[in-house]
Amino acid sequence: MADQHINLKLKVWRQNSAKSQGKFFEYDANHVSTDASFLEMLDQVNEALIQKGENPIVFDHDCREGICGSCGFMINGNAHGPMKHTTVCQLHMRNFKDGEVLVLEPWRAQAFPIIKDLMVDRTAFDRIIASGGYVSVDTGNAQDANNLPIPKPDADEAFNSATCIGCGACVASCKNASAMLFTSAKIQHLSLLPQGMIERGDRAIDMLAQMDSEGFGACTTTGACSAACPKGITLSNIATMNREALRGTLNKKPVAESDGV
Repeated sequence: MADQHINLKLKVWRQNSAKSQGKFFEYDANHVSTDASFLEMLDQVNEALIQKGENPIVFDHDCREGICGSCGFMINGNAHGPMKHTTVCQLHMRNFKDGEVLVLEPWRAQAFPIIKDLMVDRTAFDRIIASGGYVSVDTGNAQDANNLPIPKPDADEAFNSATCIGCGACVASCKNASAMLFTSAKIQHLSLLPQGMIERGDRAIDMLAQMDSEGFGACTTTGACSAACPKGITLSNIATMNREALRGTLNKKPVAESDGV
């Protein structure tokens, strides 16, 4: 079957930095193969811009295999575009129609300052993860996973939570720019495994505190985060996180007792 091609009109948000003013610019994406990925289409547009002596559109990416989540931005108001459980790099142009107008803009969140154009700074996520600390149990050398007795339901739930790639789609889709889904996924997958159980309560408290200090909003409970997640992380993680935080709070000694009063 011969290659099919489409022509598109792009409205792209261009902004030099978080402190500068930005606005939309219009570009033509002509003769785009329907077999191309979305980022390959942007590569084609950028090559044309460079040939004309203009600055290319800046966007983040790394693996282009739907693994790292770096490529995330909004397409017509949808995080990662119109397809469910798909990252931008795995979104193909066959899902768009000839002559369609596509509006591209970065994640919008106070905690995700714009670096340039469609690229944002998501290191707030790294600081949330770091605030969880390390596991204190001596796990020894690497060993076969079958040597650690973990109930199958717990292992499955931990794995489902661990599939979060930290792309930020949940934050960008939430009207309050909440990071509850991301944070809860990171908390749950550790709290279910033997190595992470010792600090489970403190970890939840510390990660939630860091999340708040980064400027993320409160959970809206509308489920927009889960609907936009390319890995299908569910809201049940947030419920588990709240229980873990409550567990940590109840297990802490009262100040008077700890001070010997």
